Amino acid sequence: MKTVRITQIDGALPNVALMRLAHWHKARGDRVNITRHIERDLFEPDGYDVVYGSCIFSFSAGRLDRFMKQWPNAIVGGTGTGSGATIEQLIGDYHFYDYEGYDDFTASIGFTQRGCRMKCKFCVVPQKEGKNRSVGTIADIWRGDPYPKHIHLLDNDFFGQPNYSDVVDEIREGDFKVCFSQGINTRLITDDAAAALATIKYSDTKFSRRRLYTAWDNLKDEKVFFTGVERLAKAGIPPTNLMAYMLIGFDPLENWDRIWHRFKKMVALGIDPYPMVYNEKRVDLKCFQRWVITRTYKRTPWDEYRRETKSEESTAAYMRTKELEPA
Repeated sequence: MKTVRITQIDGALPNVALMRLAHWHKARGDRVNITRHIERDLFEPDGYDVVYGSCIFSFSAGRLDRFMKQWPNAIVGGTGTGSGATIEQLIGDYHFYDYEGYDDFTASIGFTQRGCRMKCKFCVVPQKEGKNRSVGTIADIWRGDPYPKHIHLLDNDFFGQPNYSDVVDEIREGDFKVCFSQGINTRLITDDAAAALATIKYSDTKFSRRRLYTAWDNLKDEKVFFTGVERLAKAGIPPTNLMAYMLIGFDPLENWDRIWHRFKKMVALGIDPYPMVYNEKRVDLKCFQRWVITRTYKRTPWDEYRRETKSEESTAAYMRTKELEPA
């Protein structure tokens, strides 16, 4: 029997790769400690046979560094590490999940599909997962009674899988409520897919209201994005049910006029924008992100918010450092 430490370094949702790893070790009789704590707890054992860590966000670099100093021989993975290691390399095609350590999470989480049809330069999914393929069913994901029929799907391109209609039928006939938190690709949505989506109970991450997540990442996709929005509306899914991830700070041609154009057009239609800052050093964009996602824009003008939060001073200081950088 081995003693194993499995560490979730960041992320609010349960980490499915670590859940698979925990189940795999427990099935072999190993003693497993699942934790979000980077440092060793007071009553932890003196030594582990193996330590794992997962970091999915680049802005968690500080936490990752602390973790590696504490556990220098740890096996780490995740999109926030720069490592190309995958869970499949460790345990193969093993798809059983252990929910220990996630007592407050009552939904069931997993994938019916992997891969993506798009090849966005800022996204690692096509490189890591390849072409679209189906990997499971809703029955595979749901934990069964007494857990609610709440399914948190992590599919990156749900309608890119060849048998999506079968999965939609399973959701509808089983009376499941589903959260597509990774987003529906509105740019590629078809009339049939929109109509299928309108027949099921789609939900936000708290399973408390009707919500679909999507993305509008750059200005050049404006026409195709809103064509998809119109298709959804025609099928009975209004723009007010949409939250759109809004990538900012990636496109080299982007300026504030372009950012405001996307933001204002979505707000005018009732779409809920959610800015995602690509360059974490851009204090002006981080300030804009907070202003939007806290809904402060509904009551406080942008210029006033910048002054109150001293964003103008921070931005000026940041720009001075950029002027000192070598070309």
